[in-house]
Amino acid sequence: MHPVVRLPSGADTQELRKALWHYRIGHRITEESDGPLLWVADPRQHEQLKALVVRWERGEPLVLDQPAKHPHTQVSTLATLRKVPVTAMAIAISLVIFMLIGLFGDSFMTALTIVPVSVSNNQLMYGSLADALGTGQVWRLLSPAFLHFGWMHLIFNLMWLWYFGRQIEALQGSRTMLLLILVAGIGANLAQYVTGTVLFGGMSGVVYALLGHVWLMSRRVPYSGFFVPQMLVVFMLGWMVFTMTDLAGSVGFGNVANEAHLGGLLVGLVTGWYYSSRRLRKN
Repeated sequence: MHPVVRLPSGADTQELRKALWHYRIGHRITEESDGPLLWVADPRQHEQLKALVVRWERGEPLVLDQPAKHPHTQVSTLATLRKVPVTAMAIAISLVIFMLIGLFGDSFMTALTIVPVSVSNNQLMYGSLADALGTGQVWRLLSPAFLHFGWMHLIFNLMWLWYFGRQIEALQGSRTMLLLILVAGIGANLAQYVTGTVLFGGMSGVVYALLGHVWLMSRRVPYSGFFVPQMLVVFMLGWMVFTMTDLAGSVGFGNVANEAHLGGLLVGLVTGWYYSSRRLRKN
């Protein structure tokens, strides 16, 4: 985020913000001691944003009949994906694995569960994680994060992975994003495994880690560019608590990997505290 201009104290900025989003100008308004400060996400849109502010101050219409065309806002999807390769790759892997499970069924899925699973005399048989690791199956520590058991499960997780992952990768780099996925994925999987569950999967543990990371960065380092709506934090934490209750099972939300959610969230809070503390020391 880059500071652009201070706005009049007490001014109603609703129309201005609507216009900025209409023209796809990423921005944020923060309350400072000497008045609200308007920030822009892409410095190349600095002049376009200032022009809108001038028109807003004059009381002129902000949204014209035809959307304003700006050469830098018409970024192709491919260019966007290239800016966040780790986030895009995690989404692509999840989609490919989901399709392969649809093609090959349980035989493919059990190759990615945290421990080997087989059927003997119509009963499920589970191996141990220690034995799996001892034979070199180290991918099982992470692979359950890429397993999804339905379209809603897949879409919900990947939507939030894209939302939070883009922020982290754009502001802290691909290496940090990769590290977060690895640590959060393994941490969430182990948290679920130690409770005695072996058939679980999903990126939600990583999502909760990214939520915790972004939230702490935005709270402790307000000018870092990180942002998450407070109501979204309340919703996601409330959802996590709800799925831990008996009520969730009675309305059809049973078999939720609650420990993976909690384990991921704890990982994200730790990494968010660590990186925000580093940023504060530098400042």
